[in-house]
Amino acid sequence: MNQKFNIHPIESNQIKEFLSDECLEFVTELHTLFNAKRIHLLEERKNIQQKLDSGWTPDFLYQTRQIRESEWTILSTPDDLLDRRVEITGPPIRKMIINALNSGAKIFMADFEDSLSPTWKNLLEGQFYLHQANKRTIDFTDSKNKKEYKLSDNPAVLIIRPRGWHLPEKNLLINNDESSGSLFDFGVYFFHNHKILLKNGTGPYFYLPKIENHKEARLWSEVFKFSEEKFNLSKGTIKATVLIETILAAFEMDEILYELKDNIVGLNCGRWDYIFSFIKKFRNNPEFVLPDRSLVSMRVHFMKSYSELLIQTCHKRRAHAIGGMAAQIPIKDNEEKNKKSLQKVYDDKLIEAYNGHDGTWVAHPDLVSIAKEVFDAQLEYPCQLGNKREDVNVSAQDLLKLPVKTAGGRVGIITEKGICTNINVGILYIEAWIRGHGCVPLYNLMEDAATAEISRAQIWQWLKHGSKTVEGKQITVEYFKNLLDGELQKIKSMIGEENYNNGKFKEASDIFITMSTSDNFEEFLTLPAYKLL
Repeated sequence: MNQKFNIHPIESNQIKEFLSDECLEFVTELHTLFNAKRIHLLEERKNIQQKLDSGWTPDFLYQTRQIRESEWTILSTPDDLLDRRVEITGPPIRKMIINALNSGAKIFMADFEDSLSPTWKNLLEGQFYLHQANKRTIDFTDSKNKKEYKLSDNPAVLIIRPRGWHLPEKNLLINNDESSGSLFDFGVYFFHNHKILLKNGTGPYFYLPKIENHKEARLWSEVFKFSEEKFNLSKGTIKATVLIETILAAFEMDEILYELKDNIVGLNCGRWDYIFSFIKKFRNNPEFVLPDRSLVSMRVHFMKSYSELLIQTCHKRRAHAIGGMAAQIPIKDNEEKNKKSLQKVYDDKLIEAYNGHDGTWVAHPDLVSIAKEVFDAQLEYPCQLGNKREDVNVSAQDLLKLPVKTAGGRVGIITEKGICTNINVGILYIEAWIRGHGCVPLYNLMEDAATAEISRAQIWQWLKHGSKTVEGKQITVEYFKNLLDGELQKIKSMIGEENYNNGKFKEASDIFITMSTSDNFEEFLTLPAYKLL
């Protein structure tokens, strides 16, 4: 191998051995073959953004209409991915891995992306413990209560979500270049686990995030085909589910399935990142100002349209359509609030099952039974592939139709409370992320990076377009900063002065202010925040 890699020091001897030269040589090979294409695709995103900024709006691609109009299906779906009615997600942390695999869910998506702060320690320990899980040797003893955790006899099927194409890995330099977070996460997991997974009757399965078009899906297809051939595996051994969590990808669902048709088994409605993407892509267009985040539910027209189009597209191609995240978590010590929270989960899952989704996501083990009850009642078979949703006819305009405008011409309702919620949750999440925690329970919801992205993006958009609150207040930088100071005081009162002073709130608020008020919109907050890890 002519390529040279330079890796950040590793303290644990076990993990040193795990991240062997052979493993890193494979990752280096992936980098050499595919990183230049990745960077080119990221540059293409900038060109598309320039078109959007000039007033262009997306439509279904004319040049790929034959793919949409012709008859074809994906290659195959393995037996253990035919029933995906409940999927639990979370970061690959030792205790959580065991609890999620034992939760009763059909699938556990171990997340190296939005719910993991990508510190070097978190990444390497996550890979190490997932390998132990696949070998059925993982265990954990709680140091506080001495409770022991071990895998059950019938754990959930494991799917890994690597980081998106945009994220680098600064701890592995290849020819003095930062490597790709995507290729690192995929390469390390695939190298160490494909043999044991196949021996166990399952396979190397992945969730692919943040894809914006079929060319980005094609690059993943090339990575998969190379990896299968290198290790003498049958075509289609690697299986992937793509998250449709960007507005542009919603116009290319058929094409994404087609590019990955040997390896893909489904699409997922990544609803929170989808809202963020909607704001981000149309950030400079005053016709696309969104209201308070709490008002942008799956019932609004553009969200409902995207969900139903995903189901129709998937089932036409024999692929699974997986619903979105129920972010609620159980509320302890308040039975009335807990009952209302769980009812929201039930209602959300009922809509998804009724619409034709084959499964859904939850964020907490205690929600598995609720989602399972809903889908068990709706599904006569392991999935709903037979429900073709031929009644659905979604146009480009449907995917872009915003909530009803107010009498003043603005879209929806913006409240001071909504602004304060964005500030509060955004800062609390970023502060935890900088400290190495990417999955954070806040106000009875399980939050990940998408929450903070929506929070800062909305404030940037409202400032950019001179929006007013429903109370009649102009949203200015001064007004925003005054509210932010108030929210910081609330946080300090809530957690105590000592915890506040020992935390990373200065860094978090600096990032939040900069990203909310800068002239140029930062594509992802995790990019500047990553420099602080």
